[in-house]
Amino acid sequence: MNTLVAFRQMTEEDIEQIVKIEQASFAIPWTYEAFERELIVNEFACYTVMEENGQIIGYCGLWIILDESHITNIAVLPEYRGRKLGEMLLQKVMEKAINLGAKTMTLEVRVSNEPAKKLYRKMGFQDGGIRKKYYTDNGEDALVMWVNL
Repeated sequence: MNTLVAFRQMTEEDIEQIVKIEQASFAIPWTYEAFERELIVNEFACYTVMEENGQIIGYCGLWIILDESHITNIAVLPEYRGRKLGEMLLQKVMEKAINLGAKTMTLEVRVSNEPAKKLYRKMGFQDGGIRKKYYTDNGEDALVMWVNL
């Protein structure tokens, strides 16, 4: 099903809604304060929100350092999954990274997260390595993935 969504840069006013998506999506969700630091203090951070009918339904965090970009987190509200919205969001963020001068993009993903790995591979990401015991909630390894932009 095609949907009309809009993308824009995240603002401080969005943090409360972003934290709700974060809590619905991750075992170790980032805090309000963590997002606040990203938006106010981190000069390398660039966050995009995805809206449908004025409601934030997803977001993606990106760090751009020189010509490298790194996805910090990407999530779509559970009730909106399965509609290719994550793919649309990732495509938009990849385009943004290119426009800001990035030549590569990396991310970490739980080794057990097959839907996310499938999406990243579809978007051209390749397996780069394993970060042992990366996730502190259960000691799960992270797969590092990368793509040339």
